[in-house]
Amino acid sequence: MTFPGGTSISRLTVYTGACADGLEGGTPHLHTASTEAYVVIGGRGTLQSLDLNGLRETELQAGSTVWFTPGTIHRAVNRGGLEVVVLMSNAGLPEAGDAVMTFPPEVVADHGRYREAATLPAVDVEEAVARRRELAVAGFLELAEGGPEALRRFYDSAVALVRPKVSGWREIWESNVAEQARRTAGILDALERGDGAHLQEAALMESPAQERWGMCGNLRAHDVANPIIHTPV
Repeated sequence: MTFPGGTSISRLTVYTGACADGLEGGTPHLHTASTEAYVVIGGRGTLQSLDLNGLRETELQAGSTVWFTPGTIHRAVNRGGLEVVVLMSNAGLPEAGDAVMTFPPEVVADHGRYREAATLPAVDVEEAVARRRELAVAGFLELAEGGPEALRRFYDSAVALVRPKVSGWREIWESNVAEQARRTAGILDALERGDGAHLQEAALMESPAQERWGMCGNLRAHDVANPIIHTPV
């Protein structure tokens, strides 16, 4: 049984180190199918977001809670120890390639070049993360200056990139998000009948953190699809 609502959870320490535009922070990207939420637990910064309404900056500090829907390009800017709990809808889809980074248009339009730019190597990962971020920031700045038509072209390229993956995504979605919704519907039906048998199946689950390199920073992610189920000793 996955994390509540079929969501995923991770803790993010936003990258430091200045980019070409002088700002510290993450790699700009969007999600093509999932909504993402930030709950800020420490430090301060801003969220740069870009959609057809233009570029926006939202202040982030401890206690801030923001979320953004598919198609919202976002970049976490670190202005001092920014720490975030990230909640993501559709657990499994972001990990399966739901995100598209804002590389320059000639890269995003070419599947091979995009894959090469996005994939991190087994060695010298930190340097590769910095190169990937710089390339995405360059493309992000182009999009911010290019207006709605540039963004629409980017959306078209993003859809073309992920389209071959969608049948696999549907299987993931069916096994966690849709299954969670069906399970709740069954529970409501049972309760309406006065049947509480499901309460006897109560369990405690745990998912230890796993360190990895994320797009916006160092992640302590949790495998919510395969939790440890604690049973009585």
